[in-house]
Amino acid sequence: MYRASGVLAAFFLLLICVLIVLQIVGRSINIIIDSTELAGFFLAASSFLGLAYTLNQGSHIRVNMLPASVKNPRHKAWLELWCCACAALVMGYITWQAGLFTLESLEYGDLSPGLMAVPFWIPQTAMTAGLLMLTIAFVDEFILIARGGTPSYVDQAASE
Repeated sequence: MYRASGVLAAFFLLLICVLIVLQIVGRSINIIIDSTELAGFFLAASSFLGLAYTLNQGSHIRVNMLPASVKNPRHKAWLELWCCACAALVMGYITWQAGLFTLESLEYGDLSPGLMAVPFWIPQTAMTAGLLMLTIAFVDEFILIARGGTPSYVDQAASE
């Protein structure tokens, strides 16, 4: 699931590149292509869909002062459990609210104000899916730590 979300995030970045190239080519042959709105939606999709993958790969920015100061491995594991539990709860709430927001946009038929008038629920679905995957990733990390494993988000070279 993490790799698939990373691939989807990369795909949306590729779509942004394609849109920019089309806009440049269009400009050279006097065809106006307004890709701003779609590029924004693709950027949001890429950002949210990439969250779980980057957590799983240990690529998120992480302040390591407190965990690094804890020398007892058992206490460090409890600290990591607490952090993952808090993150999972907060992300679960945010995911729930994003899901409700997406359903509300679908129910009311909200459209983007640009030339294309894209239904807002389409890009919001990518946002909600990315948040859901990040929530699952935090729960996954919690279970991994509770079973005595090392969290995948910890840079092993830096922690030694």
